Amino acid sequence: MKSSPPLKTRATSIRRSPAPGHVIEQNNSSGRVSYWQQGYHQSASDRRGVSTADYIQSMFSFLRQVKAKDVLMIGCGGGTLATMLHSVGVDVTVVDLNRMSFDIARSYFQMPEEIVCKVSDGVTYLKKHRHKHDAVVLDAFGENGMPVKFKTAAFFKLAKSRMKPRGSIFLMNVIVEDDRDGVPAEMVHLLRKQWSRVKIVDREGWLDRNAVIAAGAVTKLKRPKMLMPPKPGAAKLKREMAMLKFRKIK
Repeated sequence: MKSSPPLKTRATSIRRSPAPGHVIEQNNSSGRVSYWQQGYHQSASDRRGVSTADYIQSMFSFLRQVKAKDVLMIGCGGGTLATMLHSVGVDVTVVDLNRMSFDIARSYFQMPEEIVCKVSDGVTYLKKHRHKHDAVVLDAFGENGMPVKFKTAAFFKLAKSRMKPRGSIFLMNVIVEDDRDGVPAEMVHLLRKQWSRVKIVDREGWLDRNAVIAAGAVTKLKRPKMLMPPKPGAAKLKREMAMLKFRKIK
């Protein structure tokens, strides 16, 4: 596992831009690292690459609950979910249109070289590769949020065709502006055209938050728990995850 390039030696938060619009912030005292792209917060982790984000920890919890062994991720960010899954023996393939995301994930977020990374558009990759996975995770965001092509019935149908017929799960990160935001319900309704069982875990009452939608083998899913605590930050993250609940959408 490659160590992060030192940004500075002082124990304060500092910033460095590896490319225009990309900003890495590292606290040399705590080891916490954060990554922004065009002002959008992509990832945050401890010095080991363990995520400090409740939605990443939720996805990790769900994937462990269904015992996924082969996971395809569309969207890299800091690669924290891939790193966490790899550390417990899960085979992970990460697809991202931007090669720089892989460089950042490996250089600053400890993503192991052994994780398979493919530079490709997610739709193109799914059409070209017919391998069936235990899970497909969609967490792809750019300057204008998640591309529209990933929020369509056609895409969900394609993703399902690359998943094993039994016991597989589809996970999707959704940005929720507030409790009146209609996007989560819209995505759930589209997913229900492919999967009869869909659940969403959310933290209602908060602004500009992440929610996780799960489809497929979700009947026995329990509320997500923090299975791999970051150091430091575990106490705060535990409190945040305690607020997560399965949300009913008609």
